[in-house]
Amino acid sequence: MTRTISALLLSTALALPATAEEFTWAVTTDPQTMDPHAVNSAPVLGFLNNVYEGLVRRGKDMSVEPALATSWEPIGDGEGWRFALRQGVTFQDGAEFNADDVIFSYERASNEASDTRSWFAPVKEVVKVDDFTVDFLTNAPNPIFPGSIANWMIMDSGWAEANNAALPDKENGNFATLNANGTGAFRVTAREPGLRTVLQPHEGWWGEAEHNITKATLQPIQNPATALAALLSGDVDFINPVPIQDVARLQDNPDVKVIQGIEARVIMLGFPHEAEALKFSAETTDANPFADVRVRQAVAHAVNVPAILQTIMRGNAEEVSQLVSPAMNGYSASLAARPAHDPEKAKALLAEAGYADGFSFGLKCPNNRYLNDEAVCQAVTGMLAQVGITATLDAMPVQNYWPELRADNYDMYLLGWSPGTFDAEHPIRFLASTPNEEKKLGSWNFGGYSNARVDELLPMIQSEIDQGKRQSMIDEAHKILQDEMAYVPLYVQPLVWGARSNIDLTQRPDNFFILRWVTVN
Repeated sequence: MTRTISALLLSTALALPATAEEFTWAVTTDPQTMDPHAVNSAPVLGFLNNVYEGLVRRGKDMSVEPALATSWEPIGDGEGWRFALRQGVTFQDGAEFNADDVIFSYERASNEASDTRSWFAPVKEVVKVDDFTVDFLTNAPNPIFPGSIANWMIMDSGWAEANNAALPDKENGNFATLNANGTGAFRVTAREPGLRTVLQPHEGWWGEAEHNITKATLQPIQNPATALAALLSGDVDFINPVPIQDVARLQDNPDVKVIQGIEARVIMLGFPHEAEALKFSAETTDANPFADVRVRQAVAHAVNVPAILQTIMRGNAEEVSQLVSPAMNGYSASLAARPAHDPEKAKALLAEAGYADGFSFGLKCPNNRYLNDEAVCQAVTGMLAQVGITATLDAMPVQNYWPELRADNYDMYLLGWSPGTFDAEHPIRFLASTPNEEKKLGSWNFGGYSNARVDELLPMIQSEIDQGKRQSMIDEAHKILQDEMAYVPLYVQPLVWGARSNIDLTQRPDNFFILRWVTVN
């Protein structure tokens, strides 16, 4: 049975069957941690959205809706936002939720030890008004702030402090790395990293359950073919992703179904902008060719994106020219054209930059994070070789990949970015702002790209209420990033999920799998 969805949503019936069931699902990337503030990545945040909750959350249609806050309203003339907290909520250990947990979680998530601190760059101060009212005061008017914290999760201050987890520790780990205590619909009852994570319903959850699951087990299976075999045999109920080459075969199998869509994630190539020299070049050891915009432009013209989409993605992905897809707020329609595949132009640009004979470098790539990521990097390697740029590909599991990027141990890298706010401001803040720990900016700008005008535009984009003026600013930022080829955007990643035919679920374009929307029939 085939089920096709729009680029935004697959919604299923909410009627619950009379019976309750166990459920097992497989993913290629195991969540790196159970700490909601330690690692800002989709595998972690997507999984933990089942366990922890924020003040707000995103619904099936990606709209912002109440969670631990029942309502919110602007304060004064753009001074910030006041959140009214939900009363009667308990954490999974029975502790009561109140404003103290919000303040604690803000201080924890915005600390320099946290990977989520950039989310709070616009925040000046957080004030407890009473036990169930909290004010977030911002440096300037911030009309998108409530939606920008939809993946910020609230921890129990008493639990974290009692277990020596008052701050996240993404390097060495702590109690919150392997254990969890949220307010969400499911609680973690067993955690074996790389093997399995078991969840059971949180009986004291404040919300209305739409699922019939009594036990859910996440089983990491790195090899997509192995995961597919497990789905076909009935050993697992759901897999993400389905290998692109197997979609047609699954569609003809009555025991399973394929759920397809387009993710919000843009796949791109990144560069070491601020590096003085390449680290993995056989001959170019005292210079960084990628610091020259002409070399970066040559890369863009050398990579044949349509060929990658046709051969590797089997026509299931879409070209992209910006750090956001056309479905995102702030996409610049006037800048939709991406560089044409033109090897001769690439060679001319290299010659103009002084690299007529090319050069060698090292390309870092994950092999279990994005759909067909290693195959894409292999294709890019071959395409660059055709214009005289010789890449040595180093592909590795994602748990090893992020430390390599943070250590600047690359000459070029592959990155996927899904804006948690579904707004173009998000990648500008994380990927294109000059890294600044004090201002909590550029935390995923590994290459240290910097442009003074982009830095000037960001706070204006964050605070502008007039949508026309705001879009003009975003257009200007996108134009600068394109002209300077800060990154080479390639395509918007497809979503291809597989499930047993008796499973009903909801697919969102952020690729988060929400258990409370799953029923086993």
